[in-house]
Amino acid sequence: MIFSYNKEHVGDTLLVTVANAAGNPVASESKGNITRVFVEETKETVGWNFFNLSSLLPNLTGNGQVYPSTEEIAALNSALKEAGFSETLEDDGRPKIVVGYVKECEAHPDSDHLSVTQTEVDNGEVLQIVCGASNIKQGLTVVVAKPGAMMPDGMMIWPGALRGVESLGMICSAKELHVPNAPEAKGILELPETMTVGEVFDAASYKL
Repeated sequence: MIFSYNKEHVGDTLLVTVANAAGNPVASESKGNITRVFVEETKETVGWNFFNLSSLLPNLTGNGQVYPSTEEIAALNSALKEAGFSETLEDDGRPKIVVGYVKECEAHPDSDHLSVTQTEVDNGEVLQIVCGASNIKQGLTVVVAKPGAMMPDGMMIWPGALRGVESLGMICSAKELHVPNAPEAKGILELPETMTVGEVFDAASYKL
């Protein structure tokens, strides 16, 4: 689940992306200040728009992906119920762009340039991530965008597959993260080994 808020450029609206519509036609229904977005064919909810957000969550600020507190999630769910919607929002509250460690790295069975990694992200959780960077290898400390992350350019990260192999996230380059003075050259960002696996990666303050 991805929450995004950008009052200056989008308006006072919280955008909640629940699932990937995967190119399927979508429709919407509105009740009060809330709009539900759903896949036309299956009726699956893929997103919510909460308009006039400041009247509901006056302390929520941000410019891109935001992480509402438990209390703020509860306020959103109360608003959904009051508007007449039966669904609720559930979020694990865990950061989505974090320091990771490549525990294993093998060649993709159906590609001459992709690698299949087993990358630890936090609390012993290991994600299988397919990576196309030439500098990927076992033993690197890296930045991982987990499923549910929104990249600085607005791209959302969902579970997927590359050439038939499941990939649960993305190992990121400095350019993709909008790290200041990021080089144009391709390749993932290699972090110092002293950084802690699972900690939030703050691109704006990282020094190359």
